[in-house]
Amino acid sequence: MTRSVTALFREDFYLSTCEASVTAILEDGGIELDQTCFYATSGGQPGDKGFLEREDGSRIDIIDTRHGATKDIILHIPAEGARMPDVGEKLVLHIDWPRRYRLMRMHTACHLLSVVCPFPITGAAVGEEESRVDFDMSELIDKDQVTAALMKLVHENHPVYVQWITDEELAANPAIVKSKNVRPPMGLGRVSLVCIGENSSVDSQPCGGTHVSETQEVGAIHIAKIEKKGKENRRFRIRFAAPEDRAFA
Repeated sequence: MTRSVTALFREDFYLSTCEASVTAILEDGGIELDQTCFYATSGGQPGDKGFLEREDGSRIDIIDTRHGATKDIILHIPAEGARMPDVGEKLVLHIDWPRRYRLMRMHTACHLLSVVCPFPITGAAVGEEESRVDFDMSELIDKDQVTAALMKLVHENHPVYVQWITDEELAANPAIVKSKNVRPPMGLGRVSLVCIGENSSVDSQPCGGTHVSETQEVGAIHIAKIEKKGKENRRFRIRFAAPEDRAFA
């Protein structure tokens, strides 16, 4: 039987809790729900952690969220030894919001970096403390100059929002894809474009991750290191600036 899940995070990145019913328990322990605010690992962004609250107040800790065999299946992975819910049981979902919000800020920072460095992206990974973006480029570039350009975009406080296009529209406009090696998730009928700036004046690119609603929420960030990973590949490491480091405030 096909079970579909309503991925609430696709419509509201700030939704940190919701109600849901259990639709299936997999043999490996994965929990499927009829709807969820938990983001599933994809596009370099880790899946959400948190807990599922039962009617008696007890909780099932969730240590990861990932897709199943297809993108329309989302599995909530419980901690080892957790008491499993029953199919049909109603739960209240709570994501680890501080962690998610840091990932949202970091993911948005990665988009800003792709604006400052307009080169094909060959890899990326979003982290709580550090993110990395790999570019197909051979140019030498100063990390402090990149940091200054990033913080300019942050301070300008551009709006960040999502627009939806069809799979067919994306296929007809391949140039909007910045990633060289990873294609945007297709097959669900529509693809989200993450837009920055009024009328996408700063950036627009397909992405299924979660982001903040305006660039100033990213906060103080800096390029900690630029590594040479081949003749034409550079890895940029983005980190949050320490609160006491006023140079990036």
